[in-house]
Amino acid sequence: MEKKRPEDGKEFDDLEWEEISRKTLIHNEWIDFRQSAYRFPDGNVYEPYYSYSRRDYAVVVATDEEGRYICVRQFRQGIKEVTTEFPAGGIERKDGKEYAGRAIYGDDRGPDAAEEALEAAKRELLEETGYESDEWEHLLTIPSNATISDNYAYIYSAKNCRKVSGQELDVMEFLNVCLCSDDEIDELIHGGDFKQSVHVMAWLLAKRL
Repeated sequence: MEKKRPEDGKEFDDLEWEEISRKTLIHNEWIDFRQSAYRFPDGNVYEPYYSYSRRDYAVVVATDEEGRYICVRQFRQGIKEVTTEFPAGGIERKDGKEYAGRAIYGDDRGPDAAEEALEAAKRELLEETGYESDEWEHLLTIPSNATISDNYAYIYSAKNCRKVSGQELDVMEFLNVCLCSDDEIDELIHGGDFKQSVHVMAWLLAKRL
């Protein structure tokens, strides 16, 4: 039986959408892209609704022994621009699964997943910048884009980082390392040149702690 929308000023008893069908459009090591139909709280059905799974990833707000932020500059194909951002990268899961998405594998982001995220954060910082740290702190785990994706970002801070090696970049990585002061990061953000939203959040969070 079709539900009716509540009168003005009243609330729905249940806000969850019910997925009534799903079709996988693309599934590979990079993405699981899906088309779904949902039944809304008022009983109406909407389709198509698109969503995707990708790897969870780690973002590192890293500072060197002089308190400078360790950033990277690289091309981002989504906006077709070179951006300044923090070191970051996908989490390679020990269980062999490509994704940790709730929609596919259930809620399995427990202590083991967090440990994998820290390992990924350390690896990405070293590979992208050549820096290491002995002072790591987990700041937050948060959905990357709750509207359309089910992957999570693990945010870390790494302090008193020291240069121990050169870069070890993947075949698709072309990036330069830059060291920025607190004021320079602030100028980049307000000038529209620090264009990763989760990274901006990570910087603001790190400054508060």
